[in-house]
Amino acid sequence: MTRFLSAAPDPDALNPDAPGPDRGPLGVLLVNLGTPDAATPAAVRRYLKEFLSDPRVVELPGWLWQIILRLFVLTRRPAAIAPKYAQVWLDRGSPLLVYSQDLARGVQQALSGRGLDVRVELAMRYGQPALDAAIDRLQAAGCGRILVAPLYPQYAASTTATAVDAVSAHLARLRHQPTVRFLDRFHRDPAYLDTLTGSIRAHWAQAGQADRLLLSFHGLPQASVRQGDPYFRDCMQTAAALRERLGSDGARLHVSFQSRFGAAPWLQPYTQPTLEAWGREGVGSVDVLCPGFVADCLETLEEINLGCREAFLAAGGRDFRYIPCLNAQPDWVRGFADLLARNLAGWGPG
Repeated sequence: MTRFLSAAPDPDALNPDAPGPDRGPLGVLLVNLGTPDAATPAAVRRYLKEFLSDPRVVELPGWLWQIILRLFVLTRRPAAIAPKYAQVWLDRGSPLLVYSQDLARGVQQALSGRGLDVRVELAMRYGQPALDAAIDRLQAAGCGRILVAPLYPQYAASTTATAVDAVSAHLARLRHQPTVRFLDRFHRDPAYLDTLTGSIRAHWAQAGQADRLLLSFHGLPQASVRQGDPYFRDCMQTAAALRERLGSDGARLHVSFQSRFGAAPWLQPYTQPTLEAWGREGVGSVDVLCPGFVADCLETLEEINLGCREAFLAAGGRDFRYIPCLNAQPDWVRGFADLLARNLAGWGPG
């Protein structure tokens, strides 16, 4: 007769009085988009392959897009984009990663300073630090309850929803799943809006007011909005709230959309053509803020502060001033910690 031996069962697993996961610390998972590991063509290619293979990012038939991606995009764009990353790369690495790490550390300190037993982890939807590993670290720390907070103020399927998809896919592979909440957007949150307004006011106090203030949001295909994506509405609500907070100075505020990819029409007006038109029209000075990004990155530091600056000045503009993203400004760290604490409410201490 064949006998099967098994390991002794874990006594805690059979003990109904053993502490459950709801008695551990609360977990907070901050999720940003992602970045290459280095400013090299090889690293950029690895990043773009993962990023652009997401069907929420490029909504074409998969078989067709993979042909285009592999034969054309990944053979050309990495070599063209890598030098742009090199222009903005920091000593500590990619700006997006560095500033997101600083924010995560600041939020951890702020929440812990309020007496909350919280563990904060940062993950990137694409690249490193990997999202799956971040969730595993939170569970290993005893977090049976996790708040997932994508770092996108305005909701879009290609950003917020794909972060939810990735978290859910990892949870689907777990035998013991944590309880999870999602923060879907914060485009009208007072802390977010007040910190943006404070950044604008502080910039004006130091440099004076420009002729116009341009809010440059990341673009999105018009087809996505027609299919029900709320992103455009969220952007315009953020702009309207900032205009109201700025009072009479809000009249100088305008909205545009950047980072267009592909030939299909995207949300308009486009940022660089808008700035070029203003330069030709005699607009002498502009302030540019990117409210859709909470951390500076390639799209803000290279595309806006370098590329759009050059385009505006070449078109006849006199003065281009870029207002940095919120990054890890003390007011934003406190405000974002407030937002997270409100969304953790009800779970309470273990």
